[in-house]
Amino acid sequence: MGNIIASLDIGDNTLKLITAEISENKINILNVSEVPSKGLKNGIIINPDQIILALKELFKKADEVLGVNVKKVIVNVPSNDAKFISSEGTTTITNDDKVIKGVDIVRAMQASIYNRIPKNYEVANIIPMIFKINEDNPITNPINMNAETLTVKDVVAIVPKKNIYTLIKCLESIGITIVDITLSSVGDYHCIKNDNINRLVGAIVNIGDSVTTVSIFNKGVITNNEVINLGGQNIDNDISFIYKVTRSDAKRLKEKMALAASTMAKASESETVTNKLGEEIKVNQYELSEIVMSRLKELLDLVKKQINLLTKKEISYIIFTGGMTEIANFDILLDEVFGKIAKVNVTQQLGARDNKYSTGIGMIKYYDSKLRLRNKNFSIFSNDELEDLSGKHKKINISENSLLGKIFGYFFDN
Repeated sequence: MGNIIASLDIGDNTLKLITAEISENKINILNVSEVPSKGLKNGIIINPDQIILALKELFKKADEVLGVNVKKVIVNVPSNDAKFISSEGTTTITNDDKVIKGVDIVRAMQASIYNRIPKNYEVANIIPMIFKINEDNPITNPINMNAETLTVKDVVAIVPKKNIYTLIKCLESIGITIVDITLSSVGDYHCIKNDNINRLVGAIVNIGDSVTTVSIFNKGVITNNEVINLGGQNIDNDISFIYKVTRSDAKRLKEKMALAASTMAKASESETVTNKLGEEIKVNQYELSEIVMSRLKELLDLVKKQINLLTKKEISYIIFTGGMTEIANFDILLDEVFGKIAKVNVTQQLGARDNKYSTGIGMIKYYDSKLRLRNKNFSIFSNDELEDLSGKHKKINISENSLLGKIFGYFFDN
């Protein structure tokens, strides 16, 4: 059974909408659309009218490609001032057969947050660690098992309401329903995770356009994070200031020519640009890379200090993702600052092979894992829309194993 899910990644540089089908644990990208962000600062909406215009443009682009309208999404919310609570909840199995259903898992998780959330905060994620049946030995998935009671131990991620509610209102104003919310870090983890890191303690670092998010995971469960207000924009500003060029030219130079390790750069490789004074100047790769490497090294040193503040446990891995990690030779600089423990994520998903998509892809995988835990199927499209998607638009690659055209209702409950 395939689930059709759309994720909306709200970033300061771009808004990204990914629509995908997951069938037999394999993700098939149906469409990726993106537009420049407007009205955001450090992930927080500061101008609702501008973000609404950008969102309208984004969904229009996706709808034109798919031939059907995306109306339901999961969305990431800023992790600024996020808090993490270890909790536990128990529910009684009330159905006649005493068999655990998805609704029982939901009730247990709801019980774990009852009277635990501060007034000005909202739940972003409830991540189960273990379940117990009748207070017996812990298990990972209790669905369809016989029991009198079900207990869940989980970690609850909460964020200030201001991080969420304005975004919800903006999306509702253009007819979009949010079926789930999540921290970006949880999305990144689900994009990156494997059986090995699921057993370890480590850090996921996402270097975005305006902020860098450092998150600690213990056996697949987020336990702490911090947002550093440095990202790709700071590098653009450095280049713009030093060469007296526009921000757009600075960004283009960074993406086209700069290296993260200046030792690999060539002074003979250069590009001529016109600065703000109307003068033609020659920018060579070595000097440009020195500027970029200096700022990146400052950022990586801050990340190292932040990891030490966020956990006292021994770290087994540090994985970097986000758009800035696509810069050439970033792995060389990582090795210099962190040693072999740090790696660059490689997003290899067909149709979205770039680390800037790791959050959106991971959000889809995360929501699919929630559906499977609760034994639910889901599609953002109706039966008729699924027929249009699989029939009229042959260029969209629907996997042969999915049962498109059959929908069993959608499931949402934090």
